[in-house]
Amino acid sequence: MNQILRAGRSGPAVIAVLALLSVAGQVVGVLAGAAWSLISVLTIIGLDLVGAVYNWRASNRPGLNRRSWRLLAAGRISSIVTFALFVAAEATGSTVLSGAMLLSRAAMYGLVTLGALVGAMRGLRGRERSALIAEAATVLAAGFMIVWYVSLEPALADSEPSLLWFGTIGWPIGDLLLLAAVGAIVLRGAASRFSPPIVVFTLGMGVYAIADLYMTRAAATGAHTANVVATWMLIFASLLLDAAAILALGSTGRMAAQRRTKAPTWSTHLPMAAMICGCLLMLVVTTIEGQFLPWGGLVLGLIVMTCAAAARQMLSLRTSRELLITDALTGLANRAGLDDALDRAFKRGENPAVLLLDLDGFKLVNDAYGHAAGDMFLVHVAHRLRGGVRGKNTIARIGGDEFAIMLTEITDDEQAAAVCKRLLADMAANPIELDDDLIPVRASIGAARFEAGVDDKALLRRADVAMYQSKRAGSHGFTVYQPGMVDRRSADAALAGDLDQALDRDELAVVFQPIVDTASGRTLGAEALLRWEHGARGPIRPDAFIPVAERTGAIIPIGLWVLEQALAQAGTLGGGRYLSVNLSPRQLREPTIVRDVLAALARSGVPAGRLVLEITESALVDDGNGIAALHELRAHGVRIAVDDFGTGFSSLQYLTRLPCDILKIDRSFVAELDGSTEGAAVTTAIVYLANVLGLRTIAEGVETREQAAELRSLGCETGQGYLYAKPLSPAGLAEHVKERNPAVQ
Repeated sequence: MNQILRAGRSGPAVIAVLALLSVAGQVVGVLAGAAWSLISVLTIIGLDLVGAVYNWRASNRPGLNRRSWRLLAAGRISSIVTFALFVAAEATGSTVLSGAMLLSRAAMYGLVTLGALVGAMRGLRGRERSALIAEAATVLAAGFMIVWYVSLEPALADSEPSLLWFGTIGWPIGDLLLLAAVGAIVLRGAASRFSPPIVVFTLGMGVYAIADLYMTRAAATGAHTANVVATWMLIFASLLLDAAAILALGSTGRMAAQRRTKAPTWSTHLPMAAMICGCLLMLVVTTIEGQFLPWGGLVLGLIVMTCAAAARQMLSLRTSRELLITDALTGLANRAGLDDALDRAFKRGENPAVLLLDLDGFKLVNDAYGHAAGDMFLVHVAHRLRGGVRGKNTIARIGGDEFAIMLTEITDDEQAAAVCKRLLADMAANPIELDDDLIPVRASIGAARFEAGVDDKALLRRADVAMYQSKRAGSHGFTVYQPGMVDRRSADAALAGDLDQALDRDELAVVFQPIVDTASGRTLGAEALLRWEHGARGPIRPDAFIPVAERTGAIIPIGLWVLEQALAQAGTLGGGRYLSVNLSPRQLREPTIVRDVLAALARSGVPAGRLVLEITESALVDDGNGIAALHELRAHGVRIAVDDFGTGFSSLQYLTRLPCDILKIDRSFVAELDGSTEGAAVTTAIVYLANVLGLRTIAEGVETREQAAELRSLGCETGQGYLYAKPLSPAGLAEHVKERNPAVQ
């Protein structure tokens, strides 16, 4: 026995040793003939002893149900006592020992059943526990009908009450208890949550109960072959129960880490199936016993009534399930529905991808138009998503303005990116009309693909990280998760707190990068750029804090401060030269933006024609108040430039309707200029488009004379970049203007 318990830390090795010893014992028993019965009993006792030890050890391990495993250990000890008393009773013929054996057997049934039920009901409260008890009772009642006809009724009819008679009817009832415990485990869903240990345990209890019933039947008929088969089944069942405890002891960490899952779908139909089986049994028995005439009508009526009730209950279950997994507002799946879809996809090996979509600016819609309009907005988005996603994919609304899409046919990042682009394009092309206003639909999407070792929770977490990265990058965009991508929300939250105090601490500064004529080098204007010198962290890059300011709203007071600082340098630039100031999408949506800009111009005394406001391409999809504000500003003489043109979500439809004067060619396209047709393709297209629309172009990031020369040959004669000057302080800007423009005093 010690060698078995020390067979190694590997659970499968211990199970293999037990299986080999059991098979060897049966081979020896069959060859020995008369000694087979004793060897079989000793084999079962040995397996029970090993099982009791491992059950007790499992009860002392963290993450496992202590009370449940200790009850199972006590049940195995009762089984040892039962078979020991059986051997003694057979040897002495003592009725007292036989009675003690029956009591011990009853205790074994009770302890094992109780241990299984305690484990199945762990965590259940109130109605959940009552529902489980009712469903298990339904299964138990159907089993009782079968046991009554097969074992109990013949025993009650053929013998007088006695001690052994109580054993004859008690054992089948004990087996029913085991089957009820198995049903409770299945209905509870524990087998799917803790597999394989609980699956093996459930299978072992089922085999044990069937073997017991088979042995009872064999004893009643006196069939030796049936008794041998029943004994082998008992040995196999005992081995399965041992294996369950051994596997549980060796897989504690994994069991504790697995999340709680629902019972398998088919288990919800188990009580109905039990009711139908019970009614069919009544019909069969009534026919076999020749009692169809007096009882047939009643039995048929009961069967029809039960089947109708079962059908109605199944429909109610389906309706309830749909309500549980469906979002009431949009008709999409909810978070529970998404979890179910992911579970099914993982079980089928479909390797799903997940897209998390968060609406940009939805709070503003709610605030401006009311919650009823906000609901209409969400329904509109759901409709667009349904139209953009086809096949076996699942679309869910998992938060107020957050949606998730599970895709099962994505094999690489390019396919995920294509779906994101299609969804964003469809939403941008289909704004919603609220109170006679056409409101654009903007969103940030994060996508994550399945990888080996990634479960559904990790997949959603990766998509969430990618979605946040997309929000940091700007409105109406997407990001596909890449290894090494980290969640920066906590760091950004701390940065936002410091940013609120940055103005008061004089940590912000405005620098200026000259905009020049690429042919003569003459300064035409300057772009105002924001810099942050943090008191503790030192310089912080604009691409790190500008998105944070945009999301928190800090960009509104900071943006107006930058405008004031830029206009104060108009005298440094001299007459005729302009100042270019960035205007964020968040500022553009402010209802007071026109009044604020005009007031700043009035305070500085700078003519409106010397101010250029730069907007990003994300503003192109805003066909609401933002574009109206740009029209009004342009009517007062302020010029409008589209920054980083060609890098974001471009729409020529919106561009032709936008009050625009200048297109700024992004530095990424300028960097591709190498004298070849391919390198100049995008820049050529932008310059040609600007000429057709009557717009000027400014190239950003010009760093070499060759790039400047190629830009001039393509028709772009204005640029900015390190070739001409790095961003300069106000004093540096003044010096630069004097050097490049001697007439400026």
